[in-house]
Amino acid sequence: MSKMNKITCIVLLFCVSFLNAQVEKYTLNEVSINTKYSDFGVSYYGENTAVFASARKDKTVRNRIWTTNNQPFLELFKGTIGDDGDINNVKKFSKILNTKFHESNVAFTKDLKNVYFTRNNYLNKKFKKDSAGWNLNQLYLAKIGNDGKWIDIQAMPFNSDNYQTGHPVLNTAEDKLYFVSDMPGSLGLTDIYVVDIYADGTYGQPKNLGADVNTTKSELFPFIDENDVLYYSSNGFTDLIGGLDIYATKLRMNSSYFKPQNLGYPINSINDDFAIVFQKNERFGYLSSNREGGKGDDDIYFFKELTPIKFDCKQKVKGVVKNYETRDLFPGATVKLYDVKGNIMESVVSDNFGGFTFILDCDSEFKVEASKENYKEDSKVFVTENNIKLELKLEALPDKLEEFVNVRGQLMINIHPIYFDFDKATITSDATKELDKVVEIMNKYPELKIEGGSHTDSRGASKYNKALSTRRAKSTVAYIISKGIDSNRITAKGYGERQLVNNCVYGIKCSEVEHQLNRRTEFVIQNMDEIRKKYPELYIIKATTTKE
Repeated sequence: MSKMNKITCIVLLFCVSFLNAQVEKYTLNEVSINTKYSDFGVSYYGENTAVFASARKDKTVRNRIWTTNNQPFLELFKGTIGDDGDINNVKKFSKILNTKFHESNVAFTKDLKNVYFTRNNYLNKKFKKDSAGWNLNQLYLAKIGNDGKWIDIQAMPFNSDNYQTGHPVLNTAEDKLYFVSDMPGSLGLTDIYVVDIYADGTYGQPKNLGADVNTTKSELFPFIDENDVLYYSSNGFTDLIGGLDIYATKLRMNSSYFKPQNLGYPINSINDDFAIVFQKNERFGYLSSNREGGKGDDDIYFFKELTPIKFDCKQKVKGVVKNYETRDLFPGATVKLYDVKGNIMESVVSDNFGGFTFILDCDSEFKVEASKENYKEDSKVFVTENNIKLELKLEALPDKLEEFVNVRGQLMINIHPIYFDFDKATITSDATKELDKVVEIMNKYPELKIEGGSHTDSRGASKYNKALSTRRAKSTVAYIISKGIDSNRITAKGYGERQLVNNCVYGIKCSEVEHQLNRRTEFVIQNMDEIRKKYPELYIIKATTTKE
């Protein structure tokens, strides 16, 4: 074998290996209802029906108008989805929505009572053109009537005879409509836009998704899944395989978007690939393509996602520990990092300048806690964003042992509150360490009588929260009694959500860590006067809130 032939074989083997590696991410199969005409743009109409656009011949249509590319105008059809993803039993979707001009790309509300769709600028039998004489695509909304037929077809308020709008898709909350337009202010030939849908049915001002998403060329066919991942087609990126390729991105917390990822082969080919859509809460769906091997112009394919897409993003988070009183830098402090569930992820020691650094996932919530012997620990909950800088302060503790603390006028045993997982009453391993401290103090002061008061966060019904907090209180008291404490010295009471330690009342958006602060059990002294009189030497901390 010649040297040139060897090089050729190596290149071919590399290409085959690359393609095989890509195939593992998706499977792709053509559906049986494709024709020699254009078939594309599937939308789910419930779980078992697909609605799509097609230029296929239909015997129910007489005097059909043909376009300049020798195909009939597009109409909306529907078909039944089989267990294997194939589409069968194709019928016209609606005689009311379909006209003698183009209709395509629909988006239904979850209750299936409203539909957004694309049509030529043709409404109420009026055919309109722009200033150059072109009839453009426009967005419309229709509602379902009592007889099950579509009624009240309206043009979107942001339509114009002089620019195009189309390719609608709703987010899961149905308070945002994404669409395509070449309206003034667009970066390219067509861009992806979003508009707010208000509770009264009115709309905000359309917003261009910006240069993170749009290019100087064409962006088309957006789709957004339940995880707010935005999929769309573009021919304007440098990693283009060919024609239109399908990309995915996601909005970050700082209002920018992750770098769009090309979904690769076999989702994308050297031709046009577009109109991807996922079934709700599933990782399969449909896309359209005019790739080689299909039956016609554009064809519909069923795909399954084998490897979920990830937006890898790491961010450096810096912080500093200081002395609370002097504001001096505090070297040698232990700094622990917790995830949103309270699990320790990492522990470091502040450097000679009191500094510490973590490399963390972007757009994620964490808690950081600094501690040092003989100092009161400090903690902060934060979300990873650009240029975040954390500052923790350690306050020196008094010389005497802090066994009791005055919180909201109540004398409590000074431990960390016993926190519970969401909707749970199970004692965790961290909780047993704190409960053992309670047992130690009760053994030290045999006259001590306490109440184990349990609390919940504000989520859930009040009656349920009361019952949940009672179960939590009983589980903590049962543990203490199991360690030999007389049951006459300790009682359990559930307070539900009545005594929150922060502003996370029902209806206020709070982080999971903030909610967790309210899922706690505290130990309140019941014979406060007796204890103060019996042990006057005790040092009692004054506080306005519980320790975190």
